[in-house]
Amino acid sequence: MTHSLWTIILAAGQGSRLAPATGGTRKQFLHHEGHPLYWRSVLTMSAVPALAGVVLVFPAQELDLRSAELETLKNIADPGVRILAVSGGDRRQDSVRLGLAALPRDCTRVLVHDSARPFFTPALVQALLAGLTDEDCGVIPVIPVTDTIKQVENNLVLSTLARETLRAVQTPQLFPVDLLRRVHEQALTEDWTVTDDASMFERAGLTIRTVPGETANLKITTPEDLRVLATHTPLPVPCTGFGYDVHAYGGNRPMVLGGMPIAGAPFVKAHSDGDVLLHALCDAILGCLGLGDIGDHFPDSDERFENISSAILLSEVMDKARASGLCLTHVDLTVIAQTPRLTPHKAAIRGNVARLLELSDQQVNVKATTEEHLGFTGRKEGIKAVAVVTGTRTLP
Repeated sequence: MTHSLWTIILAAGQGSRLAPATGGTRKQFLHHEGHPLYWRSVLTMSAVPALAGVVLVFPAQELDLRSAELETLKNIADPGVRILAVSGGDRRQDSVRLGLAALPRDCTRVLVHDSARPFFTPALVQALLAGLTDEDCGVIPVIPVTDTIKQVENNLVLSTLARETLRAVQTPQLFPVDLLRRVHEQALTEDWTVTDDASMFERAGLTIRTVPGETANLKITTPEDLRVLATHTPLPVPCTGFGYDVHAYGGNRPMVLGGMPIAGAPFVKAHSDGDVLLHALCDAILGCLGLGDIGDHFPDSDERFENISSAILLSEVMDKARASGLCLTHVDLTVIAQTPRLTPHKAAIRGNVARLLELSDQQVNVKATTEEHLGFTGRKEGIKAVAVVTGTRTLP
């Protein structure tokens, strides 16, 4: 099934606890790095390749003002996704319900996010998308509780809760749209009051899965939290890398593609193990980093790389990627060869590449094609591969 992903970003709250410290300005409209705080969430969400659009929920009395502000922001830096603005309600759950009503018919999954949490990353969204299975009703990010938690009544301690089983919940939270609508209708009918959408699902007896959250995904709530806004926290920027590699047949290396041995295939000429697909992938990742190509880092003149597994080279490239703040979001790989026939191997290659990159299978695509008996591949003299990598990178 093809999924259409949207996000609802809630920016209709009163922010009463913070108002005395901001001169009455709602926290979601405080300026940070030159734009309103809610806009940071829009830009981060738009870096997720699967995202089709954003619904921003504003206070009803400010809808016209904020809609005009949105047009100005889009003219300065268009996020490249559809953006709708609607009025919110008195409670958070009312604003979510009104946001749901604005989603297009083809939307199947929705992220619900509080604009007061502006410092999440696209990697967290990818973890949510990878974590939602057909058996789950929703998936939410959580972090372990480090403090001891007491249950208190009238300033007296009643009990100490088991910290090992407690988690602090964050947003964004991911749900199937139809199910979220149904739960909100039940909450409205039965007059529930909850603090987040996952609580509605719990009350309805539905299962919610968790994934690790991010410690930097703080919620701006109290005056002390405003100090976070004074800290330079750069936004991740989208990036794309392209890789290309070729190996001739007639060598002494058994064919390996994506880390998987290809039985019965021609042997290749290579200094390393000759994995043309992982070599192209390494070049694409290095392209995202602006760090040259695989030959710069692992030259074939160096004896250390004689017959080395390309999975090891990829691991070292990924270490450089993590150190440089690169988060991969999608990988598209194509092998071009007249022989061998690769259709029976594509699923295994895809799964292994996803494992090596710590991505889900849905974030990796593997294709195989021929050049219709043209050129050196058509004459069965060799094999080549191309790789396109998309991701986001947080620059200093």
